[in-house]
Amino acid sequence: MTEMVFGTTPVRAGDPILPRWWRTVDRWSLACVLALFAIGLLLGLAASVPLAEKNNLTPFYYVTRQAIFGGAAMVAMLVISTFSPKQVRRIGVLGFLVTFAVVLALPFVGTDFGKGAVRWLRLPGGMSVQPSEFLKPCFVAICAWFMAAGQSVGGPPGRAYSAGVAGAVVILLALQPDFGQASLVLFSWCVMYFIAGAPLMLLFSVLGTAVAGGFFAYNASEHFARRINGFLAAEVDPRTQIGYATNAIQEGGFFGVGVGEGSVKWSLPDAHTDFIIAVAAEEYGLIMVLAIIALYMTVVVRSLMRLRDERDPFARIAGTGLACAFGVQALINMGVAVRLLPAKGMTLPFVSYGGSSVIASGIAVGMLLALTRALPQGRMGDLLGRRG
Repeated sequence: MTEMVFGTTPVRAGDPILPRWWRTVDRWSLACVLALFAIGLLLGLAASVPLAEKNNLTPFYYVTRQAIFGGAAMVAMLVISTFSPKQVRRIGVLGFLVTFAVVLALPFVGTDFGKGAVRWLRLPGGMSVQPSEFLKPCFVAICAWFMAAGQSVGGPPGRAYSAGVAGAVVILLALQPDFGQASLVLFSWCVMYFIAGAPLMLLFSVLGTAVAGGFFAYNASEHFARRINGFLAAEVDPRTQIGYATNAIQEGGFFGVGVGEGSVKWSLPDAHTDFIIAVAAEEYGLIMVLAIIALYMTVVVRSLMRLRDERDPFARIAGTGLACAFGVQALINMGVAVRLLPAKGMTLPFVSYGGSSVIASGIAVGMLLALTRALPQGRMGDLLGRRG
């Protein structure tokens, strides 16, 4: 049996898929994701009970649903993490075509659930899905494919194609309106474009265009203007979600007020989703918040370190985009809670309640784990080519 060593990980030709996967996957990142999901269930035990009582449901109705959604997400993550970069690219491109079509149809078949934005698709049985959550990892995959193809000799103008796709997706999300997701998509594209070798001046031009688009949205969208005005206000209205969250974080201090003793979950309608970090800060204190931040940082930093020497352009570009999107989404969610950013309605990956969010996060991290495995499709080919 032939054994090859990449870094400190032995890869044996002909190994069964599961032992090979276990030796090559980033187990630290995998452990961090599992820990984030466990923390989400723990926080859900406190944060979702008031909402269940308000809706005349059993106390742990939402926690049970989150466990089911999370189980599906973990299965999806583990299965996808066994894929090769080529398989990741294929499911990403196919997934983009499907989800983009669904998002395109949302103005005609979607619903807003009274929140002023048509982002959801109602399914039979009272279920709903937010297609834009699934669009994000697929968007990263198709743009990385275009950019990687453009680097080959005689290849297509891949970066131009990716710019067209990014522009279409950003406009489509902004029209919902979902400026948070649109900003995250644009950020992911800029990171990948930079990794693919884009000149800095071009990126600054994109940034300038985004700022101009923000001014336009401020003047054209009451939804967007209301959130910006609330963010820029000198004082926070204590009766708003930001006001409740800010007070909860201050009350929590270093060690928290105690498990189950927090009060913010009874005031915040989105305590179990967008503002779940406020529940963590109030009941468990700064210690828990720092632990959550450390888990996200570990996944992002380890992924970027493993991608640093990746020779496969698609794996390097897509992996970087997925890792940065994962980290920035967490940063945006927590930044909103402490009023460093305007309210955006973005979940905390694996921690916030939500079927679409947690399953889409599982798909995205599964793709990331697949692209950062020590099975170096690009690196192995390069090494063997040089030896031959």
